[in-house]
Amino acid sequence: MKTMKWMLRRELWEHKGAFFWAPLVIAAAMIVFIGGGFVYSMAFGAPENINFQGHDLVSVQGVPQDMRYRIANMVATGYLGIAAPLFMVLTVVVFFYCLSALHDDRRDRSILFWKSLPLSDRDTVISKVVTALLVAPLITIAIGVATALVLLVIGMLSAASKGLNLFAPVLTEPNLYLSPLYLLAMLPLYILWALPTVGWLLLVSSWARSKVFLWAVGAPLVLLVVIAWFNFMVGQVANIAIDVDLVQQIVARFLGGLVPGVWMSEIDSGRLESLAKGPDAMLLMRESYRTLAAPGVWLGAAAGVAMIAGAIRLRRWRDEG
Repeated sequence: MKTMKWMLRRELWEHKGAFFWAPLVIAAAMIVFIGGGFVYSMAFGAPENINFQGHDLVSVQGVPQDMRYRIANMVATGYLGIAAPLFMVLTVVVFFYCLSALHDDRRDRSILFWKSLPLSDRDTVISKVVTALLVAPLITIAIGVATALVLLVIGMLSAASKGLNLFAPVLTEPNLYLSPLYLLAMLPLYILWALPTVGWLLLVSSWARSKVFLWAVGAPLVLLVVIAWFNFMVGQVANIAIDVDLVQQIVARFLGGLVPGVWMSEIDSGRLESLAKGPDAMLLMRESYRTLAAPGVWLGAAAGVAMIAGAIRLRRWRDEG
């Protein structure tokens, strides 16, 4: 356990810029631009009429008390949505981290140093998996929650300066405090959906001598083109075709599993209609976990574990000569 802790620290030390500074810079930019917009509105904007769920209000000062609490509920439930750009950054960071995780050690020959230490290939690869699937998302969640809270306070100050004081109703909303916990509760779901992508990228990273990105992304896309060409050519003379949709789904799982919320595409559209009326964290979490009933999720996770095992074996025996 102590060895794994130090290996995880090594990953953080070597990739602090990607895992910590990149989301922190984006968060700072969001606070400056979005928060700056709130401050400008506070200082120079004139009181305006607002429209909330089809109700036209004369001015922000004229919001009825019941409407004030409805607005507060929506704000307290959905304020973390403003941190969405940080989770897109997480997708890019983890994608390229996994691509280079096992390849760079072989390219710069530092693998010889690490192999001289009493560290197994299994522990080395697992430390990179844990970093990609657990450590990086936790850092992003922490920065995202902090950013959303700062922007929420600035936004409420701006509204209060115009006569719409939401501090009391927002601070008494349970969802204000539960929303970060809901976000953390989604982490196991994210890990299961991301396993195929992490496994595939680590497998390519441990195998490819060069052009890792082209092998990881180009090879599956070329496969789709070849299958489409095969179906077109063979379909002219025989009633034989490969299921392109199935291959597309597999490629999408291999390449797109790191996108937070990718499982939303598996939720029935009828169930999503209720979410369009307003944010409902409990409903979203319940419907998200319903996707685990599909066998494809577990088959993809099993394939991801198998590819991680393959990456461990390749790292043990791969020789760059």
